[in-house]
Amino acid sequence: MYTPKTPNTSDTTVGYNFSDREIVNYFSDSPLNRVSFLRTEPEFLSLALKHPTAQFLLFNNLAPLTRSPTEIYYAKHDEISQLVPEDTFKQSEEELIKGSDARDTHAAVIFLGLRTCDSGSSFSYKIYSGAPFFAVDVTPEASRAPQDASLLIKSMEEQGLFFHQTRVLNTLPGEDAAIYAQARSLVDWNTRNRFCGICSGLTVSVNAGTKRVCLSSNKIEPNLQLKCSIRTIPSNLCFPRTDPTIISVVLSADGKRVLLGRGKRAPPKRYSALAGFIEPGESVENAVRREVWEEAGVILSRVSIHSTQPWPYPANLMIGAIGQCHKDHEDLTLEHDHELADARWYKLEEVRDALNGTGDLQLPPATAIANQMLRSIVKSYFCLDG
Repeated sequence: MYTPKTPNTSDTTVGYNFSDREIVNYFSDSPLNRVSFLRTEPEFLSLALKHPTAQFLLFNNLAPLTRSPTEIYYAKHDEISQLVPEDTFKQSEEELIKGSDARDTHAAVIFLGLRTCDSGSSFSYKIYSGAPFFAVDVTPEASRAPQDASLLIKSMEEQGLFFHQTRVLNTLPGEDAAIYAQARSLVDWNTRNRFCGICSGLTVSVNAGTKRVCLSSNKIEPNLQLKCSIRTIPSNLCFPRTDPTIISVVLSADGKRVLLGRGKRAPPKRYSALAGFIEPGESVENAVRREVWEEAGVILSRVSIHSTQPWPYPANLMIGAIGQCHKDHEDLTLEHDHELADARWYKLEEVRDALNGTGDLQLPPATAIANQMLRSIVKSYFCLDG
């Protein structure tokens, strides 16, 4: 079971008091230094790609290659060299854009970062060192070389490995889960953005898989020259998106009860925190108040941020918040947006029993941010009074 870190934060630095316990949620505990400023350097990327310590996380239709549901398989470069040649990153961004054929735009290789290791043979570049990590999309239908991709998949499966297809993968160790989350989100984003959102022209991946550029200004056919307005504005690149989502644990006015809801597809006893997307022009705090009122009909007086959790399905950032209900507005109603099947107030003792695996109430697993917020409440790790 994944155990979130609760580091010693009793130190006081430059006037700030870090007395609350910091929660490191599942998918959040990445060991990688992303060194994002090196993604534009072909020399760095080329050296990292072929180094013996380089690790490659492979995806087939967004499913990661694994030894088991609890163990990611990281391939070596010599295992995938037929799909990822050593000259993959030989061109600069400008050269890549200028020389690209718009019909050959799929980004198969994405640089994730460097993982510090004790080995004396660790990769080093200037003052930066560590094992390089990459994500590779080997989905045959999206590959530059579909036959090679199919052969690679067959070879891996003959070794007893498999691409783990599941709606939510929450059985990995914490650090591997964070690497998987970063990789899956970027592979998914590249897949979804092969076409420009302005002119529908094809795009090319640059910056080691973390930007895409519309190629409509290149000649795709001998007598065809497309124009795209995106290339006339200051930012003519498409960047990976992150969709902010709030998830809210609500306390009663007296602090002795917790409001939980059950989705329409959830089992009869499974309840969780209330959640929803942040809308344009809306603060986190106002999104919490709106969603709680829309789903359960109660009005909040105070809202405080608890912690956050990346959620790679496809690219959400869950912003966990603790709210407290106004004493005159605790009555529940589901008559606004009809999203929930049920909503109830539970005593803290009932929540504590559920977290300990007893009682009738069922809560999300420990890998979910809702679980960690509830633990903070019942263990007094988090207090709205400060």
